[in-house]
Amino acid sequence: MSVATRSIGAALDRIEAREKVTGRAVYAYEHARDDVAYATIVQSTVAKGRIRAVDASAALALDGVLAVLSCEDAPPLEARDEELALFQSDRVAYRGQIVAAVVAESVETARQAERLVRIEYDTEPHDVELRTDHPRLYKPDTVNPSYDTDTEQGDPDAALTAAPVAVDVTYETPSFHNNAMEPHATLAAWDGDGALTLYDATQGSAPARRTIARVFGLEPERVRVVAPHVGGGFGSKGEVRPQAVLAAMAARAVGRPVKVAVTRQQMFDVTGYRTPIVQRLRLGAERDGTLTAIVHDVIEQTSTVEEFAEQTAVVTRMMYASPNRRTTHRLVALDVPTPSWMRAPGECPGMYALESALDELAIAAGIDPIELRARNDPDVDPESGHPFSSRNLVACLREGAERFGWAKRDPAPGTRRDGAWLAGTGVAASTYPARQMSSEASARREEDGRFVVRVAATDIGTGARTVLTQIAADALEVEPDRVRVEIGDSAFGRAPVAGGSAGTASWGTAVHRACRRLVESGDDEAHVDTTEELEAREAFSRHAFGAQFVEVRVNAETGEIRVPRVLGVFAAGRIVNPKTARSQLIGGMTMGLGMALLEEGVLDPRFGDVVNHDLATYHVPVYADVEEIDAVWVDEEDEHLNPIGSKGIGEIGIVGTAAAVTNAVHHATGVRFRRLPIRLDRVVEALHGSP
Repeated sequence: MSVATRSIGAALDRIEAREKVTGRAVYAYEHARDDVAYATIVQSTVAKGRIRAVDASAALALDGVLAVLSCEDAPPLEARDEELALFQSDRVAYRGQIVAAVVAESVETARQAERLVRIEYDTEPHDVELRTDHPRLYKPDTVNPSYDTDTEQGDPDAALTAAPVAVDVTYETPSFHNNAMEPHATLAAWDGDGALTLYDATQGSAPARRTIARVFGLEPERVRVVAPHVGGGFGSKGEVRPQAVLAAMAARAVGRPVKVAVTRQQMFDVTGYRTPIVQRLRLGAERDGTLTAIVHDVIEQTSTVEEFAEQTAVVTRMMYASPNRRTTHRLVALDVPTPSWMRAPGECPGMYALESALDELAIAAGIDPIELRARNDPDVDPESGHPFSSRNLVACLREGAERFGWAKRDPAPGTRRDGAWLAGTGVAASTYPARQMSSEASARREEDGRFVVRVAATDIGTGARTVLTQIAADALEVEPDRVRVEIGDSAFGRAPVAGGSAGTASWGTAVHRACRRLVESGDDEAHVDTTEELEAREAFSRHAFGAQFVEVRVNAETGEIRVPRVLGVFAAGRIVNPKTARSQLIGGMTMGLGMALLEEGVLDPRFGDVVNHDLATYHVPVYADVEEIDAVWVDEEDEHLNPIGSKGIGEIGIVGTAAAVTNAVHHATGVRFRRLPIRLDRVVEALHGSP
């Protein structure tokens, strides 16, 4: 095997592994600057109203306090996103909103002073509960990021009426919260010439630079955003968050660098979350399972501050063939924080409902769930009419069925019992767009024969540094240890966020092109921008596909649910690094397991906020919650993707997993749970009635 083909496909260890395990990897809050001050956040204690007065006298009298920022004396900002327009208004839009901040010599002093700031409010009645009959439901212009809100083909109502087999079911999911290990944090420093440097926990240093520059009325070249290591994000760090603006405001106010870290509790209020969603699915089919109608109606919430409409039903438009289809989205603006991106926005909740409804349809039609999906696998994208660049969903289902032992499954629910334990298995399909965005990258030849590659990518724990090193090494026709990839700095040029499962395809294409140009030109340095290349791409529907298989055991007496096995089989193009890929896929499935069984933001309507705002009461999966979990993939060649031939894998793992779990619970118990999570009390009530 030649050097040129040795790196991609190898299970290379993470480039930065030693830095992380020894603590030398520096995260946002850990960067050092001389004479640093510390800012802490004061949050609103009411859910709606106006600030009548801010009394900061006691806080300012405390030794070591440098400043108190609030709406009474804030400098003007040019924020388009009102969540970033800190202190620009006396309006309170939700409980937990940032209404003031304290800057002090130490974080301990700042926290002490924070409790001394007295804020008086003129309160108003608040509205925080999502309801399907809410009088203010409306149709947004688009759903995230710019999809049509509603679509319709054929006559779905007539087709449903005429369908020999039909289901009409509604599913509910609560708010889910990203909860990355590293809290959102920023160190801001203004230089003497008015330039601003941010060390920020962000998923995209280059996009963050543009936003921060606009907020402070600066040219983008006057702002630098640095993020060499980021401890997770799941979408919550995909946009600039208020703490970054606060750090810059505070640093300007006191004339010193300032650090801000959002606490775990505050993350539930000011860093985004997945909206609660109510989804109604109506499916009609012939007796052989052929779909004749698909109707997917979505109701979700946004805030009164900014509109965010999760594209929940969009995935239904391309997943299965049917001549009669309709999807709709409706929003209500409530007195709550603004929802935002969370791992696989749209596809994750949308496929939970669609794949659960398909399971119900399979039972109604008396057809194996895998066979039902195979019979409705489309030849072309049902929405756009474009051919799929590749679509190996059925291959994933067949491969998974063989590995999982699906043929031994008794189709009748509630038939496997071991004492108090009921056992069952479930399956669901998954998909995620194979996105690619334009990016810049540069490659430089060093005097010692090594190479430096620079791209403003971000590694949020996915292994981006490592796979980019492999891509660069192959393009340069050298071993990976001769390549140093530098990332996480807006000074390296324009690049997209680490999101949308587009990182490897976007940054990797730019890195590949820059390295090949360096080799072919013989120059010492090369720079590329892939914008024109992407604009010239042919029209294909590009998606990754997969299937999740889950076995559960349900204790009929206590309501406990145990998960002995989870298997995911995926078709995601060329796998650049099997080790990091498996990690990402298993991580996504683990998160889907939490969505099904554990995670739930519990709203207190009296006060308007989430009460379980910590990791002691907002439960996430841990090692003991699944006995055996594995991810494999089928070989897939797709020439219509990018020079690497890859599809994104960061999000597809979560898509479909929750449905596979709930389908398995139904198979075990004979009870269909349509509201997540499937808590102990809900299982006991369903099996035995109210206590």
